[in-house]
Amino acid sequence: QQCVDTPVAVTRGMAPEAETADPPAAYTDLLDEIKRYSAVDSAQSVLSWDQQVMMPEGGTPARSQQLSTLSSLSHELLVDGDVGDHLDALDDESLTADQGAVVREVRRQYRRAERVPRDLVEDISEASSEALGAWESARENDEFSEFAPHLERLVDLKRQYAEHIDPDADPYAVLFADYEPCLPLSKAESILDELRETLVPLIEEVRASDTELATDALDGTYDTDTQEDLARDVLELLDYDFDRGRLDTSTHPFTSGNQFDCRITTRFDPEDPLGSLLPTIHEFGHAYYTLGLPDDAFGTPLGDDRDLSVHESQSRLWENHVGRSEQFWELLLPKFTDRFPQADELSARDAYEAANQVYDENLIRVEADELTYHLHIIVRFEIERELIGGDLAVEDVPARWNELYEEYLGLTPPSDAVGCLQDIHWSHGSFGYFPTYSLGSVMAAQLYDAADSEIDDLDGKIRAGEFDPLGEWLRENVHRHGQRYETGELVERATGEPFSADAFTDYVTEKYGDLYDL
Repeated sequence: QQCVDTPVAVTRGMAPEAETADPPAAYTDLLDEIKRYSAVDSAQSVLSWDQQVMMPEGGTPARSQQLSTLSSLSHELLVDGDVGDHLDALDDESLTADQGAVVREVRRQYRRAERVPRDLVEDISEASSEALGAWESARENDEFSEFAPHLERLVDLKRQYAEHIDPDADPYAVLFADYEPCLPLSKAESILDELRETLVPLIEEVRASDTELATDALDGTYDTDTQEDLARDVLELLDYDFDRGRLDTSTHPFTSGNQFDCRITTRFDPEDPLGSLLPTIHEFGHAYYTLGLPDDAFGTPLGDDRDLSVHESQSRLWENHVGRSEQFWELLLPKFTDRFPQADELSARDAYEAANQVYDENLIRVEADELTYHLHIIVRFEIERELIGGDLAVEDVPARWNELYEEYLGLTPPSDAVGCLQDIHWSHGSFGYFPTYSLGSVMAAQLYDAADSEIDDLDGKIRAGEFDPLGEWLRENVHRHGQRYETGELVERATGEPFSADAFTDYVTEKYGDLYDL
């Protein structure tokens, strides 16, 4: 069910094969079918975006049915139509590299989907839609018991889903492959282990350091409407295409869409301007990737993103390697102080230190610093594995969450609202998603390191507001390929090195060693 990365000889930036011969008739028919399937998926995405951003609170019953119907229709188009016959007909055909990539990706989707009964697909979609409203209410009321029955149902449904796909496999590995099909779960586990081994002692050194950063540089109150104006300024500065996107607010920042319509959401806190600015840049990275996918391949694997680890690499690259950099704050400072005169004595260095401080106490993943963030991920990863494996009852999730936060972060959440209810993912039934955040951060460091080695004075260009060279490098090496290459091959072609945590551990060790004079 997973893509399997195999060792290949690669050339950095090598262009895809030109398509010269007329494709086989079965291939053309397969494209027609998969485009119809993708169109229904796109419609589901818009309805889901609307539910989280614009839909009135009373709309949930109708929306649940709408999404369930589209989910069922999507499943039918992939499984009950002619897709399987076209794939069989292509088994012995001579295909170009790009055609072979399309067939590989469609076959992977088809083989997983054909094993899952349609009524189970509908049940998961309906349960997820109902769980979203329950999660929002439970989070607002700090009442886990409101969400618990929905979470229990989703855990059960997702276990069934994994059982249908591969009854002999670790069910969590099956679910992980929905989000990262080209890297085995063992690769994710080894990277998380390496991060834990690097970050735990580094964080201890940071907390023991006598160096005092300007952690209070952005203390104060910042009007949220003005924060939104600044967020739009930053998006325009980074070259977000508002003709193909929009910025809205939601409970949990996210990005949704395709290369013709990719929308960003963020949220605003009057006491935390970084809490909107950095997530906005993060979501820009997602959108910039999506908008960079080939227009002429829309609705096919070559016009779709290479799954969530790569997607997260793009958002974390822009958030951490650009948005948290000192050179970016040298560029942004005049805009920031113009919008917020109360910060007129703020220096770029102080803003940089405030944006990169390692918190002694932080309970919220999306507000975490760059180092402790991955400990938040490890907590979720361990709980998910226990839930799906049947080793943890849903009713015990709050206690287990608090236990792991105390173990890894030295903190005990004072409430479930800032504990196990803080993330939206489980309301979507997205078990196996969280590891891709850390994989993406690791990948971002490797990609940025390669871009930095090829782009003359990249720091200076960021300082001058010249983002085109970095954007063009990403377009050339990542975005334009869609799903042409599997994850490991894509990274190796872009960087000349196999995917590993080396660049990330070097990056954080050097950056935070300098910041905290370690």
